[in-house]
Amino acid sequence: MDIILISIAAFFMVLGIIGSILPVLPGVPISWLGLLIFHLAPSVPINYLFLGISLIVAIVIYALELLVPAMGTKRFGGSRAGMIGTTIGLIAGIIAPIPFGILIGPFVGAFIGELINKSDSKTAVKAAFGSFIGFLASTFMEFTVAFIFLMLFLWKLWDYRSFIFS
Repeated sequence: MDIILISIAAFFMVLGIIGSILPVLPGVPISWLGLLIFHLAPSVPINYLFLGISLIVAIVIYALELLVPAMGTKRFGGSRAGMIGTTIGLIAGIIAPIPFGILIGPFVGAFIGELINKSDSKTAVKAAFGSFIGFLASTFMEFTVAFIFLMLFLWKLWDYRSFIFS
């Protein structure tokens, strides 16, 4: 039973790393599910404090993943319309069947939002660039946390190797 649960947990950990790069999958929450499944293995004691803190981190990072592109738009001079455009563009980019839609969507959304807000094209491009930078920052942040979760998984696996593989 341990090997099956650990294999499923390892699958979720790798899927979380992939999901941190591909925004279609929520990478950090999937990685956290991997940690949870790992702690459900009979040979591994459940550490509720560890799971609780990592759950809070996963929720905060997931929320920030949605907010950071809009914050990047605002930081580069975008308006509320640009931030809304960024969010709509991000959702459209995820759904759209075009290559790199997830990268193009927030940029185009912020640009259109700023143009609707009657900004000049220079301001709109600057806000769209901010959206793109925000998206890259959120992806890096999510990848970093998913990677840390993977390292914690491997560390715990190493600690309990004698109980698991006996």
